[in-house]
Amino acid sequence: MPPGMHRAAALPRAGSLPRPPRALLWAVVVAAVLAVGAFWVRDSSLVEVRDVTVTGIDGPDAPRIRSALTEAARDMTTLHVRTDELDAVVESYPVVKSLAVQRDLPHGLRIVVHENTPVAAVLVDGARTPVGGDGRLLRGATTADLPIVPLGVAPGGDRVTDRSAMEAIRALAAAPPALRGRVQHAGVSRTNGLVMDLRDGPTLRFGGAGRLAAKWAASAAVLADPSSAGATYLDVRYPERPAAGGLEDPATQHDPSTADDALPAQTAPAQPAGTPTGTGDPGTTP
Repeated sequence: MPPGMHRAAALPRAGSLPRPPRALLWAVVVAAVLAVGAFWVRDSSLVEVRDVTVTGIDGPDAPRIRSALTEAARDMTTLHVRTDELDAVVESYPVVKSLAVQRDLPHGLRIVVHENTPVAAVLVDGARTPVGGDGRLLRGATTADLPIVPLGVAPGGDRVTDRSAMEAIRALAAAPPALRGRVQHAGVSRTNGLVMDLRDGPTLRFGGAGRLAAKWAASAAVLADPSSAGATYLDVRYPERPAAGGLEDPATQHDPSTADDALPAQTAPAQPAGTPTGTGDPGTTP
């Protein structure tokens, strides 16, 4: 061998490569068998859905929604619930907001329907359609005891687009549920802006569509005050200075001889100088 050269290391023969441990081979085989078995069990009759419970839905479309979800669920197993298919079943029902699925192994499935909550019912030619706070028409939801918002023309799509009606709907959506339940009609008038007619109570005059939370809070406070009993309207355009109107003067309630000298009914406070007339609120745009 010439000087400066080294003997090359002998290459291992093809048949002399190290073999993997037998335990590793068995582990791979077992894992593959388990994977195949898991896929088989997941879609087998051992865990097929047989008992379906659908809750959380009410209204005219409730029976159809329950039936559609039950039929779709029974083509699944409790280990392989295809939620995308369940969502597709109720896609045509705007009253359904979302679904929640609970497995009850081996054969039970519980489906909880979360509804879009209607805040009013729009009235067109005597027909009522429930509507959500965003103006979406919730066909299929119940209209019982919902405040009525009149519409001159039926919506062309799946939402209310009339500006005045939407102001009333948003105002109702901002109301405390207990107080919203007392509203019979809601709309917009030229003289008083947003108005809410309460069942067995006064009319709430909101004026513009701003500061809704403050106006509802002022309305609730005045309604809770016994001295407001008998008022025909509450003016909360300026929620810091609410006023009850239509009250008879206490000094003349039991003295008919002084009826001609009765003071005028309480009215809303005069608007500050510089405040635009009409139905707008300070800081809001009509």
